[in-house]
Amino acid sequence: MEAGPGAAVGARPAAGADAPKALVLCSGGVDSTTLLARAVRDFGAANVYALSVSYGQRHARELDAARAVAAFYGVEQRFLDLAAIFADSDCSLLSHSGAALPRGAYADQQDAAEGAPVSTYVPFRNGLFLSSAASMALSLGCSTVLYGAHHDDWAGNAYPDCSPAFVDAMARAIAEGTGGELRLEAPFVNANKAAIVAEGLAMGVPYELTWSCYEGGEAPCGTCATCIDRAAAFAANGAADPLLG
Repeated sequence: MEAGPGAAVGARPAAGADAPKALVLCSGGVDSTTLLARAVRDFGAANVYALSVSYGQRHARELDAARAVAAFYGVEQRFLDLAAIFADSDCSLLSHSGAALPRGAYADQQDAAEGAPVSTYVPFRNGLFLSSAASMALSLGCSTVLYGAHHDDWAGNAYPDCSPAFVDAMARAIAEGTGGELRLEAPFVNANKAAIVAEGLAMGVPYELTWSCYEGGEAPCGTCATCIDRAAAFAANGAADPLLG
């Protein structure tokens, strides 16, 4: 496969077995795809793994996007199915849930929730993802796990398992639990999505391959919170979202 334009930006050549390696949690969305591009730039594609997780989500579009992104960058991809853990949750993001997906911006949802996490919060999902990623990363000889949480995820307690306090706690647990062999990094945790898109545009990230919408239709719905955030991030950069044509 011919390398995409983003893969060539500052990428280091393949190295030997002792080269530092990283595992990136890759959902197929804007943030994790930008993080994967950064990892390829910093570690080299031969030294990067993408981990994509099925958790019983409403559709397969995001996993399809994750596959496309990993193929674009030429990185080895692993998959994990954690759906059984969330079988008793009624989170509106899950395929078995009868709850309706909320519409409108996260800020409005947070006001309605009076400080509680939004209804699309999957119970401690990211804690499970990171714990699993740490185990896999150690087995693969990685020194770093990369996680794409950002400021807009945790502002107002929307997703508490994206906050700086959560990231710091997980980083300490991973370092302690691996005898210092593995570190967790979340370089976007204090950045907003507009800043992430700005970095990605500069690196030639193939955002046309990504998927953010909570629905799994042919085109983004444009009314769920993640669609609204994505549109605002591209608009802030004076750029068109390639999924909107």
